[in-house]
Amino acid sequence: MESIDLLKIAAAVLALAVAIIGHEIMHGWIAYMYGDTTAKNAGRLSINPFVHVDLVGTIIVPATMYFLPMFFGADSGFLFGWAKPVPVNMATVINRAGYNGAMQVDLAGVAYNFTMAAFASIAIVYMSQPNTSDSLIYIFAYLFVFQLLIINVVLGVFNLLPIPQFDGAHFIMHLAMKYKINSVAEFFYKNERYGIIIVLIILMTPLKNYLLLMPVQTILNLLLS
Repeated sequence: MESIDLLKIAAAVLALAVAIIGHEIMHGWIAYMYGDTTAKNAGRLSINPFVHVDLVGTIIVPATMYFLPMFFGADSGFLFGWAKPVPVNMATVINRAGYNGAMQVDLAGVAYNFTMAAFASIAIVYMSQPNTSDSLIYIFAYLFVFQLLIINVVLGVFNLLPIPQFDGAHFIMHLAMKYKINSVAEFFYKNERYGIIIVLIILMTPLKNYLLLMPVQTILNLLLS
């Protein structure tokens, strides 16, 4: 494997860590701002990556998504994954800030991802594309910023989908509870155990083209235009 390939992998792994760990920390941080100390007490507001690692979401899924296409002679795939969810006592948040506070906690991670993507898009516009005469440090920095842009947009879009266990579903659930549409809230709550199955179906079928890749490409075009 060439050094440039190793740089690509290292940059992608680091960008994924920044994206998914920051995403989870923001959920806990906003909850903490509303009086919930659950995440803080569990040590989950730390930037230490090891406390956020989820075997499936942080290791197995990203490795499969990235390396599997290479076994079939294609280019490497895109990195996608998730960290261990940060524990939040939503009852405390709702007691302090109502359902509006709960919805802010729900979307905190997505807001982080899109903010990071916006900063990365600004940086990438002003960075010249590396060539063979550039240092490995500059090449790595360029690849890292590029991957930071892509991965944060992918995570932001995916988490907005109304998939049980994901942020979009949590937002809809709390919005429904706010307006006392209990049947909608109950639907998402009762089907949370199927969330990972739905994720795998989307990622392994053409559904990903319509639910993930097309929205991602649209947002990337807007950020880089």
